Amino acid sequence: MSKNKEAKKEAKTEGKNKDERKQAEATARKQGAIQREQDQRDEAVAGQSSSSKEKHAMQAGQRKYPEPPMPEQRIGKPGLEGDMEVRPAFSAPGYRGSGKLDGFATIVTGGDSGIGRAVAILFAREGADVAIVYLNEHEDAEETKRCVQAEGKRCVLIPGDVKDPAFCRDAVGETLREFGKLDVLVNNAAFQEHAESIEDLSEERFDETLRTNVYGYFHMAKAAVPHLKEGGSIINSGSVTGLRGSGGLIDYSTTKGAIHAFTMSLASSLAPRGIRVNAVAPGPVWTPFNPADKPPKELKAFGAKTLMGRPAQPEELSPAYVFLAAPACASYITGMILPVTGSPG
Repeated sequence: MSKNKEAKKEAKTEGKNKDERKQAEATARKQGAIQREQDQRDEAVAGQSSSSKEKHAMQAGQRKYPEPPMPEQRIGKPGLEGDMEVRPAFSAPGYRGSGKLDGFATIVTGGDSGIGRAVAILFAREGADVAIVYLNEHEDAEETKRCVQAEGKRCVLIPGDVKDPAFCRDAVGETLREFGKLDVLVNNAAFQEHAESIEDLSEERFDETLRTNVYGYFHMAKAAVPHLKEGGSIINSGSVTGLRGSGGLIDYSTTKGAIHAFTMSLASSLAPRGIRVNAVAPGPVWTPFNPADKPPKELKAFGAKTLMGRPAQPEELSPAYVFLAAPACASYITGMILPVTGSPG
């Protein structure tokens, strides 16, 4: 290659490099300008009053719901709604029934209060008779029965412990005697108590949580399945803790993860018989569970970390159970874990 050609090539390369450096410098200046512009915005925001920066809870429901700070209250287990300073919203006044469960006979465990009560009421509003299985919260159970009957449907109260397989068989038997059949089982009864470390969990305590939350679902399902016909369904109450875990609820989260696996496995097992099995995984929900578990100071911010900025109310969960129970809505859905968590994921 001649010296002249080499010189031209070098000049061309140098020109190209110079253009690239100019482009890089221009990009750096542009990014610096973006940074300075954002710095000015940040300074303006920092200068605002603290009151203007407060996070407000999202209200997208039928009515305005309580938001943090929640009452710093402690009540005894298993927990009565009547003892709560702020009562859960369960009646879903904006929900209009349309006969999705006309003629159905249903069981709701843990149906005396909280999510179970809200589910029982909407089931009745959709045309179902409801058997309420509960531990010993008789006052709450009677109120739920009154609400179900106000919807024009039959309700039977069945107190007992779902850890006992004989009781579960008796509960199903009593439902069959009262209603003549069984179409939907909602497994919702549960035990929860916080613990900050695994060292605080005795084997007895771990066993109580496991036997109530997992064995209880197993016993009820085993008793119910022989009586469910094609088109029947089982709905289990899971939890966001079963999806994400919770350091302060090791045993409870473990059981909820097991319930999710139980749901998917049972769905696979019962699909040939035409019985659907699904679960709802709630996020933080305002029920007697909370003041009967968490220390009062921790209740203050309950639900604040969700995108909604507040805990759900039971009536915000119950339509999900209707959806999964109703063949008109969910005939092609089985083995699903439906998160209703106030946040994505």
